[in-house]
Amino acid sequence: MSNDVDFDLSPDQWEALRTLRNSTSSGRLSKAYLIESLVKLGLVVVNDGVPAMTPRGRKVLVRGSCRLLDLVA
Repeated sequence: MSNDVDFDLSPDQWEALRTLRNSTSSGRLSKAYLIESLVKLGLVVVNDGVPAMTPRGRKVLVRGSCRLLDLVA
């Protein structure tokens, strides 16, 4: 497994990243500090004030899906 997409994100960061997976839901993110933390990791970009997931962010989300299931259980 590649370490390139292995991040130890907080549950809130996972939720924010998951919310960004659909471009229409990006307006529902109200916690700017979460977006900033994901931008610093290169998982999200902000264009014209609208956050969007990067290709690297999508890889992290797909690889981390099993972690998301563990958080729900």
